[in-house]
Amino acid sequence: MDTVDELMAALHACRGAWDAPDRSGDPVDLHDHALQTAALLRRARPSDKELQLAGLVHDIGHLLRPGDDAHHAEVAADAVRGLLGARVAALVRLHVPAKRYLAAVEPARGLSPQSALTLGVQGGPMTREEVADFEADPHAEDAIELRQADDAGKVVGLDAGVMEDWREVLDLVAATTAGERQARV
Repeated sequence: MDTVDELMAALHACRGAWDAPDRSGDPVDLHDHALQTAALLRRARPSDKELQLAGLVHDIGHLLRPGDDAHHAEVAADAVRGLLGARVAALVRLHVPAKRYLAAVEPARGLSPQSALTLGVQGGPMTREEVADFEADPHAEDAIELRQADDAGKVVGLDAGVMEDWREVLDLVAATTAGERQARV
């Protein structure tokens, strides 16, 4: 996605789109899930706009490639990297490894039925070696926070605002990313 308008159109298209094509997955559509996840991160980390936007766009891969639970994070990261930057893309990519990490280090931690189901196709709980590698990633702590908001952002009927509330933040981060890209050239 090359522009905020294109990304906003995709986010609006998440209304009525689900993480499972047959709607057997999580109880809210991708639109409401995105808003809830981003709102939780805004509340927890009000100054971290990139983390908030990672929460907003983390599952857009389900829209772009329906049914691909194993790779939806990479699809989403690739889709937003050019517009929102490397850190947002890294956090989006890491939200699935963060689930695998938490499943390994906190096995009693509950997952939604859909997240528990997809954990298997995503590699299952991490091995000790994978845990050590994940913990060494500079984005690991933020990815865990994104994952926790992802798990909590599945409440039917919760009002988390409207998608247009995020346009200004998207514009800001996209402009910063474009400026950084220009500075490198």
